[in-house]
Amino acid sequence: MLPDVLLMHAVREKEAMNEAIYSVSELNLMIKSLLEGNRTFANIQIQGEISNFKRYASGHCYFTLKDAGGVLKAVMFRNQARSLRFEPQNGDTVIAIGRVGVYERDGVYQLYTDLMLPLGAGDLMLAYEQLKKKLTEEGLFDSERKRELPLNPKTVGIITSPSGAAVRDMITVSRRRNRGIKLLLFPVKVQGDGSAAEIVRAIEFMNKNRLADVLIVGRGGGSIEDLWAFNEEPVVRAIAASEIPVVAAVGHETDFTLADFAADRRAATPSQAAELVVADADAYLRYVEELTARGQRVVLHRVEQAQHKLQRLQGSWTLTKPERWQQPLQQRTDMALRQLQSRMESILQQRQHKFSLLAAQLDALSPLTVLARGYSITKTEAGKALRSIEDVRWGDEIRTQVADGDVVSVVQQVERREEE
Repeated sequence: MLPDVLLMHAVREKEAMNEAIYSVSELNLMIKSLLEGNRTFANIQIQGEISNFKRYASGHCYFTLKDAGGVLKAVMFRNQARSLRFEPQNGDTVIAIGRVGVYERDGVYQLYTDLMLPLGAGDLMLAYEQLKKKLTEEGLFDSERKRELPLNPKTVGIITSPSGAAVRDMITVSRRRNRGIKLLLFPVKVQGDGSAAEIVRAIEFMNKNRLADVLIVGRGGGSIEDLWAFNEEPVVRAIAASEIPVVAAVGHETDFTLADFAADRRAATPSQAAELVVADADAYLRYVEELTARGQRVVLHRVEQAQHKLQRLQGSWTLTKPERWQQPLQQRTDMALRQLQSRMESILQQRQHKFSLLAAQLDALSPLTVLARGYSITKTEAGKALRSIEDVRWGDEIRTQVADGDVVSVVQQVERREEE
């Protein structure tokens, strides 16, 4: 099936191309889109007489609704048909609630039925739908406002009839799950005149005095008229306003009241409400025992691992022959000493070589070495090196130093050498 957007896109393309010819499937889909897109047909109540009713092995029900002026095909699929509280018969006048859609293969429109009631319950269902719509728009049923139930409540408040099977079921289940749980019953009428007011008063009293950790509000199954107190607006608002979390347990699994939508949790039956609210003490004990056993296994496993490790260490050569543990260290120490000794010898040789070079350079610069090669140094009587004839006069005593001694002489004559 084409989505509506694709269908309308295809229609616009045909119009743009001035094509006025549609296939049967396209026309059926266009009608289906127009019909199912109208909110009027999304939740509609139809009164009519049943004919050609047939329930198939699959659980789906097919039938026709008719009146004096026409007929309407209808279908009620298995999941919805389970909620039927009577077996429809040909000739029954009923109120069918659902949506109108198109079965495009056959080109027919039909009522997809969600709920069917015998004639007479129609007024109640109309009031139900109107109040549901009003409270939904107020946000009274929003999931965001619902609270979690306490994990392990000590006191459970039960608001129901003291004489019905529902209260006995809740007490039995609660005691079986936790023998130490405290149950506080607030007896009320659950149907008939004044029942809604009693339920409201009980909820408000429990909240005002904080008598319980969680409340169960409900009753056993019945007709829509029997359950109607739980569709009354004061009851629904009292449940929504409760500061104590509320579990609604009204009727059987297929029964839905407005109290179910307002409560923090819905239970399919009163017995299930007790299971939701009362923690299973035996399950907790089993869980604790399981955790204890698991902890013991973990500890034993770690002890065994430690014992195996100790045995390996006790048999290792590190403990049985500690000298073998020292030998590698000694060997590494010897190698380090040898490397250090070699390094020191290398450094010493480098230093000696450098010293020899410096000594040779120093010896080469020594004046004694110059004298040994046949040179001499002449000094004045004052010990100043004689550099010029200007440094002496006739008769001055001078001293000439050679390699193996000094020669003392007197200046007899001073001659200036002519420049070439």
